Amino acid sequence: MTARSILITGCSSGIGYDAAHGLRAQGWRVFAACRQEADCQRLRDEGFESPKLDYSDPDSIQSALNEVLAATGGRLDALFNNGAYAVPGAAEDLPTGALREIFEVNVLGWHDLTRLVIPVMRAQGHGRIVNHGSVLGLVVAPWRAAYNASKFAVEGLTDTLRIEMRDTPIHIITFNTGPVTSKIRVNSIPHFERWIDWRSSPRAAQYESRLLRRLYEDRGPDTFELPPSAVTAKLVHALESARPRPRYYVTKATWIMGLLRRVLPTTAMDWLTAKG
Repeated sequence: MTARSILITGCSSGIGYDAAHGLRAQGWRVFAACRQEADCQRLRDEGFESPKLDYSDPDSIQSALNEVLAATGGRLDALFNNGAYAVPGAAEDLPTGALREIFEVNVLGWHDLTRLVIPVMRAQGHGRIVNHGSVLGLVVAPWRAAYNASKFAVEGLTDTLRIEMRDTPIHIITFNTGPVTSKIRVNSIPHFERWIDWRSSPRAAQYESRLLRRLYEDRGPDTFELPPSAVTAKLVHALESARPRPRYYVTKATWIMGLLRRVLPTTAMDWLTAKG
């Protein structure tokens, strides 16, 4: 029996890396994609098939999928859109160019790859597409305008696609993940330093007292933080259950904020989220 195949993006570390190992242990043929060739080679040394995939480059997306389909004889059972990054900073200090670039990766690249995968899954008569959203696609957090906006956009695209694909054999699934151990904070520092002129901001004192400490200091796990394996466990269910859920919450923070969003008035929710 041919092993089920999955393409996972953002596998250099954290959630994608754990998912690649976890699904391989479950018997899946894992294509563990990374943006950097050095990370791809490291994963190849670990025994993975690892295409280079940069969401900001349409040619890279097409080339990576071509590589996967050539290896599987034109089949792909599942896609896990996972690769993303953040640009910390206040909304008023966020240049439009920074917002445009993060949308290219966190939203438009996902959409591009998804549209290329759907015809493959239609032709084979089955498939599952899992988009890795966030608790920040349900509620916002201050100092994260770019990431918030990209994850809200993913929510809208994924919800619409799920409804439209009801007449097909393709399952569309959303993950809303709260704090999970990863390198997203460290990886966001170069983007912050490139785009945010915080010293010239009217909020410079707030940057110094709040964001800079959180960004540059390793302060240990966040409240409710779970290891990446918590996401992998949900992913296994989403891929292998006969009736997968349309949406999976990961971490208590997501459950709590999802509930509060439904029951609190906007003013109360604003007060709560403003506290960070």
